[in-house]
Amino acid sequence: DWFYTAVYTLYETGMMDGVDETHFAPQVLLTRGMAVTILHRLEDSPAAEGASFPDVAAGEYYTDGVAWASANGVVVGCDDGGYHPDDPVTREQMALILYRYAQFKGYAWEAPAALDAFEDADEVSGYAAEAVGWAVANELMEGVGGDRLAPTATATRAEIAALLSRFLSRAYVPETAEK
Repeated sequence: DWFYTAVYTLYETGMMDGVDETHFAPQVLLTRGMAVTILHRLEDSPAAEGASFPDVAAGEYYTDGVAWASANGVVVGCDDGGYHPDDPVTREQMALILYRYAQFKGYAWEAPAALDAFEDADEVSGYAAEAVGWAVANELMEGVGGDRLAPTATATRAEIAALLSRFLSRAYVPETAEK
């Protein structure tokens, strides 16, 4: 499968788990809770006290990840004050989460690209435009069908595994950055 190497890499590093002991479920939609849990694992699951979202209950698999991501500016929540951890993550939301994570880490990247080459560029939400442009410029986000970004489309676990694999292979910390 096109996603095999990415899934295998993220599974072996412990960033992504299967949905049970024998299944990865590549076609299952990735949720917002899963997205921050993956990055939290990449950071070795540090303790953190972040914003308290009314829809993030204590003791859920994503609780610590959401708190860590919030405390470090990786996520800020939704307009209604919630985080919506069980909602599927959209392509533009994942680009924004990775963009903020790269800033948090001090990674050096290409500046955001113009999106006018994509026929649905006008569908990118204003809050995510810079992050999507950044993801395109850094070859993290590719078009679907070549000329569409599908920014508000939901993403599968396989698609996010591929995106994260590209992210990890391109991440660069400049010598002057704090480690």
